[in-house]
Amino acid sequence: MTPSTETSRERLAGLLAVQARRDGFSDSPLPGVRYARAVSHYPLAPALYEPSVVILATGRKRALVGGAVHSLDPGHYWVVAVPLAFSCETFATADAPLYGLSVRVDPAVLGELLLEMDDAPGDAFGAPSEPADAVGMRAMPMTAHIADAAARLAECLGAPDEARILGPGIVREIVFRVLRGGQGPTLRALAAQNGRLRAVSRALRRIHADFKDELDVESLAREAHMGLSTFHHAFRAVTATTPLQYVKAVRLHKARALLAEPGATAAEAAQRVGYASASQFSREYKRLFGAPPSEEIARLRGAAG
Repeated sequence: MTPSTETSRERLAGLLAVQARRDGFSDSPLPGVRYARAVSHYPLAPALYEPSVVILATGRKRALVGGAVHSLDPGHYWVVAVPLAFSCETFATADAPLYGLSVRVDPAVLGELLLEMDDAPGDAFGAPSEPADAVGMRAMPMTAHIADAAARLAECLGAPDEARILGPGIVREIVFRVLRGGQGPTLRALAAQNGRLRAVSRALRRIHADFKDELDVESLAREAHMGLSTFHHAFRAVTATTPLQYVKAVRLHKARALLAEPGATAAEAAQRVGYASASQFSREYKRLFGAPPSEEIARLRGAAG
């Protein structure tokens, strides 16, 4: 008998309160699964998420993707179908912290599950059944099965051997349950050989792999096997932004991670993510994150001290 959603949520919250040791997202013993924790309110700020299922035991998050608002709480889970840059706000306090898990959606696991479900991604002619409103992110109502699987996943993360041996099977179960839910058609489209979502996903993988190189929209459209106008329309429909704006956001997020390295400088970070002009990098960094990179370095070093 599957435990109730509330029982599983309480169990998940108790386990994560012990295991999640720092704010933000942090690695768990199982690759592809990350802890989420917050003990204070984080105002709306730029974020970059990988394809994942995000589940909360406590607390709330709010994402702005284009003009759409996606709310995340223990009664809902997020399905992020493609790498996505958006603005995110976290609601938590020291007395009411946020705890959750992020489970990466592996395309290989996705394809294997669809084959085992006798639901091959695409018909004999390679034409997928893609929902007309396939988008990069959506909030879905939590189910008792997914809540129970998340709690069991957190339990096995407490022991390295159990995480290594039992964890991958529970991750597959969570992806299976999501495929059976309302966002399942979008994940099926992602696994299909053709179709808008899969095509845009190819371009997104290229951006994340080669972000420091010169990337023009024409080459990204070719990567997606689309005409320029069609690619623009499809890219915005999935990511709620333009290809060039997305490239810029990825570079700046990568630079922000580099600034956290010991001895990092803004000029070095700018060069490593593909900026020829340090002044342009500083302007665009401040526009996205609200402060110049020099202030970010000072803040990080102050926190370390």
